[in-house]
Amino acid sequence: MKYRATTASAFLIGLFAFSPAMAQSGDGWVQLFDGKSVPALESVGPGANWRVENGELVADKLSADKGTNHLITKDKYKDHQIYLEWWSDEKVNSGLFIRCQDPKNIGAKNCYEVNIFDGRPDPSYGTGAIVNFAEVNPMPKAAGKWNTFLVTAKGRQITVEMNGQKTVDFRNGMFEEGPFTLQYGSGVLKVRKLAVKPL
Repeated sequence: MKYRATTASAFLIGLFAFSPAMAQSGDGWVQLFDGKSVPALESVGPGANWRVENGELVADKLSADKGTNHLITKDKYKDHQIYLEWWSDEKVNSGLFIRCQDPKNIGAKNCYEVNIFDGRPDPSYGTGAIVNFAEVNPMPKAAGKWNTFLVTAKGRQITVEMNGQKTVDFRNGMFEEGPFTLQYGSGVLKVRKLAVKPL
């Protein structure tokens, strides 16, 4: 399924020429969301009501009772950085899934899942962790404020910085290359910047 632009929505998806990210990133960065539009991304899983409101990409509902939705890049990435600015409420289950091996079957067993999940029953793999691979202690709380992720995957080395503080720094070679996704599972999620930089 692909999202299509409609006159009833400010959420414009289609063949979009990527532009260099201006505000925080410099040369080599590519904006995937600029406050007005997003590129052509594939939607995998139950539909989410993604839309643009006040310059922010917002989702707060799924079309099904179970599962999660992913907006997945068409391109594959090996060595790269991802920059995300987001706001979440206490009920959000979201995150970035990187180097995914199967774009039609996305999960923590075939991607590195950089979690945004303050309410996770096991907080060691909650917000700021990489599920099943790298714990975070103590887990930083994201709900109710704007936050940033800077995720760097270079060879076997993967790091995550949340709000400028490193939460993950580990080596693993299980997944070498693949697309990445922005996940929506529950709660209210708002995004005001998403950018990628191949290394």
